[in-house]
Amino acid sequence: MSRFTLEQQRVLFPKLSERDIESLLPIGAERDFAAGTVIQDWDTPSPGVFVVLRGKVELLGSTNQIETLLELFERGNFSGELNQLSGRKSLVRYRAAEECTILEIQRQALHARLEGDPVLGNLLLSCFMTRRNYLIADSIGDAVLIGPNNSRDTLRLRTFLGRNGHPYAFLDADTDESVKALLLQFSIKPSELPVLICRGSIVLRNPSNQEAASFFDLNARIEENKIFDLIVVGAGPAGLASAVYAASEGLAVLVLESNAVGGQAGSSSRIENYLGFPLGISGQELAERAYVQAQKFGAQVLISQGACALACTEAPYRVKLDDETRVTARTLIVASGSRYRKLEVANADRFEGQGIYYGATAIESTFCIDEDIIVVGGGNSAGQAAVFLSERAQHVYLLVRGPDLGSSMSQYLIPRIDASPKITLQTRSEILGSTGSSILNACGGATGERGSNTTMRSGMFSS
Repeated sequence: MSRFTLEQQRVLFPKLSERDIESLLPIGAERDFAAGTVIQDWDTPSPGVFVVLRGKVELLGSTNQIETLLELFERGNFSGELNQLSGRKSLVRYRAAEECTILEIQRQALHARLEGDPVLGNLLLSCFMTRRNYLIADSIGDAVLIGPNNSRDTLRLRTFLGRNGHPYAFLDADTDESVKALLLQFSIKPSELPVLICRGSIVLRNPSNQEAASFFDLNARIEENKIFDLIVVGAGPAGLASAVYAASEGLAVLVLESNAVGGQAGSSSRIENYLGFPLGISGQELAERAYVQAQKFGAQVLISQGACALACTEAPYRVKLDDETRVTARTLIVASGSRYRKLEVANADRFEGQGIYYGATAIESTFCIDEDIIVVGGGNSAGQAAVFLSERAQHVYLLVRGPDLGSSMSQYLIPRIDASPKITLQTRSEILGSTGSSILNACGGATGERGSNTTMRSGMFSS
């Protein structure tokens, strides 16, 4: 019996029509499997997709090392989620429930069909995106992150995995009772947290973002000596837009991103003044859609790989990456974007990720539940953060150095801030100091025209 409702089955596991199956036969290869044979396993590269032609196939997920039957595929059901677009390792297992025949379609042919058949292509792509969202929401994958919730490295890894769309389960080392047994099982010392337990057996002790990206195979393989038509440095909205436009024209495109797709926009809770989204969209969702769109047209994206040197004296141009790899292209676009200006306050670096945050996503909002928090800044990012966080915080104090918000914030945000009983705007104000032991406890500042001193408890800064 399926664990999904009929509506969920319709969305997550649609069946191809007989006409669709017939149209795919010329671009695929039929393969037979005996009952119990693994067709596609966890941690193996995804060559493409397959369609069940005969028999039944089990779709299996894994959470905290426990195998779960997610669905039983029959004729017309097809495999795959977003990893099929890039060739990353599979996050699920497919196993023959009985003797079966499948139609295997390689990734290159899949890309061609996504572009050449808009009806079938849209069905496949929409299904891939929905399945990935389900894997993320239900923490189905090959990674368990264990660490203190208030640790800056725990936050770094949660943000990195989340913004790059990699499913993982998170266990708070301070509150989850199951953590002690896991630490003992894998001989992990509390001082080594946070850790990533992968595939139920491998422990990564406080890995860097680049180490996590490499281990989870987040990056496509780059062909040696390949000359790209275009290399884009930066995967924010501008960089991803460039990649989509170029790749859709058939150009060979490589995108380099030092952290996560989306850039500064990816850390925004809600964007309402971006063309094409009248109801608004989160920065994360905007980045995910653009990323999928770029991959749909065949662009390759390298995560946690920044460009550290350019050689532009003659064409083709050469780019050296952080890991010393060199890539070559006929054209370069640098879309490195902007960074938040950090607070120029003593001890601010000490509390970064432990009371001071430079983002307002769902992850940061968990630290603000029923707390008095401060949002610093008078730009749109600060306004969006104040409105978003006021839904969870006890109260939000919005601090700006100027006399009002009119000169720095979009007009659509200002009335919302003025109307919210949970947001207090404090003009001509700035943060002068911060105190605390391991995490931020309080901050001091100057407010008002005369610069009177004040002290506030704080759970959040955003500029």
